[in-house]
Amino acid sequence: MLEIVAAGMRFVARWEEEVAPKTVAAFKASLPLDDRIIHCRWSGESNWIPWGDRDFGIGPENATSYPHPGELALYPGGQSETELLMPYGYCNFASKAGQLWANHFATIIEGQEQLPQLGRLTLWEGAQQITFRAL
Repeated sequence: MLEIVAAGMRFVARWEEEVAPKTVAAFKASLPLDDRIIHCRWSGESNWIPWGDRDFGIGPENATSYPHPGELALYPGGQSETELLMPYGYCNFASKAGQLWANHFATIIEGQEQLPQLGRLTLWEGAQQITFRAL
């Protein structure tokens, strides 16, 4: 399991190891992780963490352009920068480079009802602290 704490809100996510084993392993290797999360620019109702040229050493795996609320998705870079998506509503993953895909590697199973609140917070008040820890 993965614990996520953002802006005082706690979420617990289930790893999607059967469909995204390489992405799960790469993300686990980066834990614990402290960062800031912001609202998406192009993708709709989602928060994201831009990671520039960070290299997770993975390619497409369980890839989607339409992650659902609570589906954590990692784009390992290439056409655009490396980034993590944390959707709270309708999300059509894109960037200034055009349509993108990201690897759905974890699904929030506790605290999902708080996702819209986090989305409104990042939209209207800006970047928020976020922490990822293995449980």
